Amino acid sequence: MRRHRENVLVRRQVEVELIPDGTRFELPAGTMAEITQALGSSFTLYVEGRLVRLQGEDADAIGKTPPAAPTLAENASDEEVRALVWETLKTCYDPEIPVDIVELGLVYVCDVLPVDDGGDDGGLRVSIKMTLTAPGCGMGESIAQEVRQKLSRLPRIEQVDVEIVFDPPWSREMMSEAAELSLGL
Repeated sequence: MRRHRENVLVRRQVEVELIPDGTRFELPAGTMAEITQALGSSFTLYVEGRLVRLQGEDADAIGKTPPAAPTLAENASDEEVRALVWETLKTCYDPEIPVDIVELGLVYVCDVLPVDDGGDDGGLRVSIKMTLTAPGCGMGESIAQEVRQKLSRLPRIEQVDVEIVFDPPWSREMMSEAAELSLGL
């Protein structure tokens, strides 16, 4: 998806999250909105003087196509799964910042390990430690939930744990050069 502005009509009632505090509420059908950001798999909408986040699976509510689920070959190696995990993390965005959480430097740890159930089915678990750009960010749990949902849908992933940490505290120095250029820093 890309960053752009586009006027849309909400075609059906849909749940959205208020930015920046994450409060969920229903947006009624017939509401006019403006897409201000369409990155990853979610949409940031400007509605009646407020910014809200619409999840990608509800894209049809604004006349858009929901994003396709990532796929892997049936015999994919653990390394190919790890690469897909990182690729998927790069589709998660803070709804106020047009840079993914990996480029922002918010992901501190991403471990992809065998499931500890003693079985030999090839199932994997993902353990994420991530932070937020500000400790009081109301969208933190929403971003963490998006990470959990997206990673849980990946082939061979059986368990996903996401922990939000604040040590070390995030700073602009943690951003990639690409993120800095994108934000004009």
